[in-house]
Amino acid sequence: MTTNIKTLVVILGPTGSGKTDLSIRVARHFGAPILSVDSRQVYRGMAVGTAQPDTEQLAAVPHYFIADREVTSSFSCGDFEQEALTLLRKLFGTHDVVVAVGGSGLYIDALCDGMDDLPPVDTALRNRLVEQVGREGLAPLLRELERLDPDYYVSVDRNNPQRVVRAVEVCLQSGRPYSSFRRRACARRDFRTIKIGTALPREVLYGRINRRVDAMMAAGLEREARSLYPHKELNALRTVGYRELFDYFDGKGTLEEAVELIKRNTRRYAKRQLTWFRRDGSILWVDPSDTEIVISLIEGVLGNR
Repeated sequence: MTTNIKTLVVILGPTGSGKTDLSIRVARHFGAPILSVDSRQVYRGMAVGTAQPDTEQLAAVPHYFIADREVTSSFSCGDFEQEALTLLRKLFGTHDVVVAVGGSGLYIDALCDGMDDLPPVDTALRNRLVEQVGREGLAPLLRELERLDPDYYVSVDRNNPQRVVRAVEVCLQSGRPYSSFRRRACARRDFRTIKIGTALPREVLYGRINRRVDAMMAAGLEREARSLYPHKELNALRTVGYRELFDYFDGKGTLEEAVELIKRNTRRYAKRQLTWFRRDGSILWVDPSDTEIVISLIEGVLGNR
C-alpha cells in the first residue's frame, strides 16, 4: 500500500451468520489483527455461550477484546469506545488495515461514529424504575419504552431489565429518545471504515442457529452456565443462553425446554440485530462464504485513494 490512510474493516451481522470465520480469512489476507466488537466476548469464563473464537482461530490471527476481563468487572459501551480507539491508534502504527468483527450494534456504532455522552444516572429515578420492575415485571416498562423510543424498542433485548431501565431513564431525564444519542453527527475518526454485513436467507440462518445451540450444549454450555450461576444477577449474564439455563437450574422447566428456549430466543435476537443493521445504508451485504468477493470489495475501496 502506498497510502497513509488507515482502514478499519468492520464485519458485522446477526449471531450465527459466519462473521468469525470470514473475519479470519479477511484478516489473514491483509495481514491484519482482529478487534472483537462484542459486548459479551470480552469476559472470561463465557467461551462457549458467547461463541468466542476457539484456540485454533485465536492462533491464526491476533485478537483483542476476547476474554480479557472478569465477568464481575464493569464494562460499558463508552468504556469500549475509549479502549478500542486507544488500541486502534497503537495497531494502526504498524498496520494499514485492522479488522473489527461483532454483532453488538451499539458498540459498532460507538466505535465507528461515536456517541453523545449519556446523562448521569439519576439514583432516585433509577430506584423507582427498578422497584416498578420488581412489582409489575418488565412489560409495563417495555410499553413505556415503545412510546418514548420506538426505534430502540425494536432492537433492545427485551429480557434484559438493566438495558430497558437505562433506556427509559435516559428518555425521561433528557426528554430525548435513547436512540438519538447514537444518531448525532459522526465523531471525527482518523481512519476510514468499510462495513461488510454477513447476509443469509432466513431459513439458512435459523438452521445454523439451531445447530450451533446443539453444538454449544455438546461443548459444555450447561457446565459453563453452572460455573457462572453464582453471578447470575450480573448484567453480563442476562443474555441468551445463560438465563434460560439459570431458570432450568432454578427448577423452571426441563433441560430440553431450556434448550428449545435458547434456540427460539437466539433466533429472535438475530432478527433484532438485523433490524438494527438494516438502518445503516453504508453496509455492504455479502454471503459470508464469498471470501473472494469480500476481499475484492475491500481492495476496491482501498484502491480509491
